[in-house]
Amino acid sequence: MTDPQLPISEFKSKSGFRRIYMAVGYSIAGFRAAWRNEHAFRQELFVVAVATVAALMLPVAALEKLLLIAVCVLVLIVELINSAIEAVVDRVSLERNPLSKNAKDLGSAAVLLTLLLAVATWIVILWPLFRHA
Repeated sequence: MTDPQLPISEFKSKSGFRRIYMAVGYSIAGFRAAWRNEHAFRQELFVVAVATVAALMLPVAALEKLLLIAVCVLVLIVELINSAIEAVVDRVSLERNPLSKNAKDLGSAAVLLTLLLAVATWIVILWPLFRHA
């Protein structure tokens, strides 16, 4: 139940199929914005595309293929969240501020941790293939 005292965004729709339709449209707009404006997202998307093809071709179990692809998609998800944080910080003010820097650095750290998780996952799953080769 929503609190009648809280302001409600005019961009929020109520429920039903219209909400789902609008949400998909907003998501597509988000992907377009990321593609147009975020160099890191384009780079990571290219790596994810190549990695996905490689994962599907590797002689590993289906669950391992899924995990290899999932950690790559997780990198994209965290990159999108980081880009959203940066956009909001820049919307509030373009002036240098320690809190703004902190917010952007924290988002960047989240991306780095996710990249390290992806690399570690690929190493753990692929290590037996190269060890026996």
